[in-house]
Amino acid sequence: MDLRDIARRYYRAFENHDRSFIENNLADGFTFTSPFDDHIGREEFFRRCWPAAPLHRKFDFAAVMQDGEKVFVAYDAHMRIPNATHPESRFRNAELLTFDGAKLKSVEVFFGDPPGGLTKGEFAAQSGAG
Repeated sequence: MDLRDIARRYYRAFENHDRSFIENNLADGFTFTSPFDDHIGREEFFRRCWPAAPLHRKFDFAAVMQDGEKVFVAYDAHMRIPNATHPESRFRNAELLTFDGAKLKSVEVFFGDPPGGLTKGEFAAQSGAG
């Protein structure tokens, strides 16, 4: 099964603010991990990571690679509104997505140090994770 297209649809759901797609395509036991989140579950993921209003304008994929049930994605995210954390309205992340069949089982997000000398706490707060 080519999971790369399913992975891309996950990001398109953020662009379109399509929460129902995400809700319907998470596997049982889904977890989300980032430098701010340690294996949080579905409910906490939506509370902390799903924006109340459309936030992501577009994702440009630098790499989308599959190895078995895992898909590695590197992307440039373009935000709808600039903020202190992302004054240019864009940032780059890398994520490792693990699937159970066609359903998303886990997401591990990787990013570097906070921009502009922000502390990790300030960066978390401005990114919506604090």
